[in-house]
Amino acid sequence: MKLKSLLIAALLITSINYAHADGYPRNYAIDIIHYAFNLTFSDQTDEMKGIASITLQCKQKDVKQIRLDLINQADKWKGKGMSVQSVSLNDKALKFTHKNDELLIQLEAAPAINESITIVVTYSGIPAGGMKIQPTKFGDRSFMCENWPNNARHWLPTVDHPYDKATSEFIVTAPAHYKVVSNGLLLEESLIDKENKRTHWKQTVPVSCWLFVLGIADFAVQYVDEFNGKSIQTWVYPKDREKGFLDFKSPTKQVLQFYSDYVGPYAYEKLANIETQSVGGGMETSSAIFYDEKLVTGEQSVRLRNVVIHEIAHQWFGNAVTESTWDDAWLSEGFATFFTLLFIENAYGHEEFYTGIKAARKTVYDLTKKDSTFSIVANRSAETGLVTSGLTYQKGAWTLHMLRERIGHDNFRKGIQAYYKKYFNANTTTSNFIAEMEAASGQDLKAFFNQYLLRSDNLQLKGSWNYDAVNNKIVLKLQQTQSSQIPFDFPIEIAVYRTGAVATEIVKLNMHGLTAEFNIPSTTKPELLVVDPRAVLLHEFEWR
Repeated sequence: MKLKSLLIAALLITSINYAHADGYPRNYAIDIIHYAFNLTFSDQTDEMKGIASITLQCKQKDVKQIRLDLINQADKWKGKGMSVQSVSLNDKALKFTHKNDELLIQLEAAPAINESITIVVTYSGIPAGGMKIQPTKFGDRSFMCENWPNNARHWLPTVDHPYDKATSEFIVTAPAHYKVVSNGLLLEESLIDKENKRTHWKQTVPVSCWLFVLGIADFAVQYVDEFNGKSIQTWVYPKDREKGFLDFKSPTKQVLQFYSDYVGPYAYEKLANIETQSVGGGMETSSAIFYDEKLVTGEQSVRLRNVVIHEIAHQWFGNAVTESTWDDAWLSEGFATFFTLLFIENAYGHEEFYTGIKAARKTVYDLTKKDSTFSIVANRSAETGLVTSGLTYQKGAWTLHMLRERIGHDNFRKGIQAYYKKYFNANTTTSNFIAEMEAASGQDLKAFFNQYLLRSDNLQLKGSWNYDAVNNKIVLKLQQTQSSQIPFDFPIEIAVYRTGAVATEIVKLNMHGLTAEFNIPSTTKPELLVVDPRAVLLHEFEWR
């Protein structure tokens, strides 16, 4: 009993502030301001050539070395990888080393604090990952990236971690028969000669580099609509033109409007939905979203519709407001999953929301049976393993669902808007989010978040009831049966169905220990008791 008490106390006092344990060599003395990638692709070879102009500021004095992530050619990549030909500053060569997938650049003199400098890296190679040079489902050659979570380093010299955000531009030379799509706005599209075309995209909003996007393929392009003066576009393979234009016709504009109203302004210069061979499902790359080519069927499937809603939700959560570390990936995936359900509730009705949230609860318990050790917030590293699981999505969404019910829908929306405004185009943590929700609700929410974000187990309940006709009451007994034997503290709703009653009574109770007995006044024996009738508690329940 003493050990159990200690475990409970530890859970209650655990802080969601984590030391950075992912091992990534953050350098807060350096702030990348802007990347300009001048890239050349060819149909004759898979080798790409690059000139990366990287503008940065030094936030401390005496900075003599710049570190960037860039995969180097090595046996483990079977001869693929990048080779650096030169590094320069103000047209003067700099010394560098490129090994162990790091590019270390030596500065001859330390820049002044906040002085902007632009380092130019000239390199080439065949990407071992990140940029997928492979046929589409129709067998046509294409070049499509997939940077998440840390694959940008395979083809771009970057600070390949979410904590650093920068603006970007892609100046691409490619065979003239291709169209090129990327983040931001199209600044130029020019024929260089009969064989090659130059395309220049620029994004003026800072994002983490896993959100950079580049697609080079034969595309059919439709300018679908506008939202607040920003173009809504569809990019699909020409052979999918009719199907793809139909599939992506909606609900993009409605989704943009809903999230702008509910959360805050849309951050980016356009919204393009793009068919690709490089991702499964969708990838929320900023302003230009990639979708698995298998989803484009012309059937306007609910599956694709929901992926579109989810990936657009990411433009707010994950993209504009970005987790500082992979420990907090739920701030992206859990949020996008829940806000997908919120849009569904708004657009298609509460019953569809109800169906979706119950399905998510089943997924949580199914996945926990396969991995009973996964907690939503924990020390994680993209350098060494997976940073998310299905639980990040579904249990993260359930945490937000329960939070909205606990503090009230108005307070929840107020807190979300304050959180988004404060960390707009910046980085954030779970602790930052908790602070905003506490301010909006006037409640201490740390224990609530601790038990759903830090614990890997989930609430299991068993119950029984009988009717006491002498004392006119229902006697309800509940027991928590999760294997940890550490109690959850939670409110629970019980629906009491009485024969002939016009309305169902919902009784709200609070459970604090492993066992509890509740007395519910009733002048008649109920026909039925239903636990959690509105599906607002993450639990599994069994009547004894």
